Amino acid sequence: MRPLGRDDEPIRRIGEVITLLVRSGPIADPTVVHATFVLERVYPAKPERVFAAFAKASSKRSWFAESPSHDVETFEMDFQIGGAETARYRFKPGGPFEGVVLASDGAYLDIQPGNRIVSASTLSLGDQRISASLVTITLSPTRDGTALTCTHQGAFFEGADGPKMREAGWRRRLDQLARSLMNEIQDPPAVA
Repeated sequence: MRPLGRDDEPIRRIGEVITLLVRSGPIADPTVVHATFVLERVYPAKPERVFAAFAKASSKRSWFAESPSHDVETFEMDFQIGGAETARYRFKPGGPFEGVVLASDGAYLDIQPGNRIVSASTLSLGDQRISASLVTITLSPTRDGTALTCTHQGAFFEGADGPKMREAGWRRRLDQLARSLMNEIQDPPAVA
C-alpha cells in the first residue's frame, strides 16, 4: 500500500471524520450527542437544475453560505468524489459569537449526477471542534419538479449547536435554495 501523498488530502480528511465518529464513543456517552434528522422539500425545477445548485460553487455559496449574521471569509469546493469543501465564516457584531470564526471542512464521498450527493464534514467554532456529520442529499423527479431528501447524521461534541439548531439551520438553507431556484425561474440567465 502506497503512503498518502499531497493529492490525497481529501481522502485524509475523510479518514479524520471517520476517526472522530469512531472515537466519539458509544451513544450513551454524555459528551457526545448522536442524532439523525430527515428533511424533505419539493422544488419547481428539474433534478438537473437542483443538482447544479449544489455542484456550482457560486450558486451554492449564494444560498448555502451567505447570511446576514456572518461574513463569508472563504468558500471553496472541488465538486468531485474525494474533493474538498471548505468554508470559513466570521460572526458579525450583535450575536453571541461576535468576531468568532466558524469553520467547516468536508469531503465529497459519493456523487451521482442529478440523483445523489453524500458528504462528510467537521465543524469548528473558534479553536474547538463541535461536530462531525454525514449528509446525504437525494433528488427524485416529480411531475412538477424535484423531490429533495436531506438526511443529516451527526455526532455533536461539547459546545456544539446541537441537533435542533443544526436542523433549523438546514431548514433555512433549503428555504434559501427554494428562493434561489425561484429567482432563476423568474430571471433566467441570458443566452449568448
